[in-house]
Amino acid sequence: MHLQPIKIGKHELENNVVLAPLSGISDLPFRLICKKMGAGLVVSEMVACEALVRDNVIAKQKADFHPDQGIVSVQIVGASPENMAIAAKMNQDAGADIIDINMGCPVRKVVNTYSGSALMKDEKLVAEILESVVKAVDIPVTLKFRTGWSEEIKNGENIAKIAEDKGIQMLAVHGRTRTQMYTGSADWNFVGKIKQATNLPMLVNGDIITVQDAVKALEQSNCQGVMIGRACEGRPWFFGQVAAYLESGKIIADPTIAEQKEILLEHYNLALEHYGDKKAPKMMRKHLGWYTKGFKGGNEFRKTINTMNNANEVLDMVNNYYDSLIIAK
Repeated sequence: MHLQPIKIGKHELENNVVLAPLSGISDLPFRLICKKMGAGLVVSEMVACEALVRDNVIAKQKADFHPDQGIVSVQIVGASPENMAIAAKMNQDAGADIIDINMGCPVRKVVNTYSGSALMKDEKLVAEILESVVKAVDIPVTLKFRTGWSEEIKNGENIAKIAEDKGIQMLAVHGRTRTQMYTGSADWNFVGKIKQATNLPMLVNGDIITVQDAVKALEQSNCQGVMIGRACEGRPWFFGQVAAYLESGKIIADPTIAEQKEILLEHYNLALEHYGDKKAPKMMRKHLGWYTKGFKGGNEFRKTINTMNNANEVLDMVNNYYDSLIIAK
């Protein structure tokens, strides 16, 4: 499948497969492992602009940068044009290459602050935020949003036009409304309608779980690339599989259990470096659960690992568990 290279300002993506910003998941260790496994771009966790403006240390850590992640894209969320602009400038000053604006997050605590996908109900405020952020920085600004707030307010096409008018340089669209949350199916055809409304490069997002899903999503939406979120949890190699197929039609098998063990251990060691011995085991619990999903004895492994706090003991447990799987093979 022939896809045009994606350019965002002066940056050209290595391929057309992008890691979605995932709150509480796409931290620096996960971004680094996804980049190494084939993602063309990795986007930071959603960072609340108000927290950044207040100089919140945890929020700043979420937006941490590392040369190995390649192009540094930081996603910010908020409802104040002024604070969003300040947060964007802070991230630019810290070394970000791209600012991404979140207008797609459907969770209640974000929507209740009139942020995330709630903004789609107020196109005037959308325009003000986009204009304010673009003017505040000298680096490209991108936007992630949904098809609309609800079936009644399905205004993704309008948002895309506003974005292009205000100087946004790439779009990513999740093929559901906010009221759908993550239920039902992503409507890649409607994403295609939004794509027709703009000349901007655009990524299709939602329900891309297999390589064939990626192909269908691109065909139905006519987008230039895919953004992958939940489907990469526990399988960061999925990026490389999708990228290889889109570029050359090559089918890459899943890594062997021994190879998966090495990937997990590298991810775990990155977490140790980033968080330290005390915090890393807790931060890695969900990832360890995803990596071992569907494996024999996985439930017992996860129950045990979720009670462990000693970094070395967790490492021993992981090694022993995977070694038992490899022997059983």
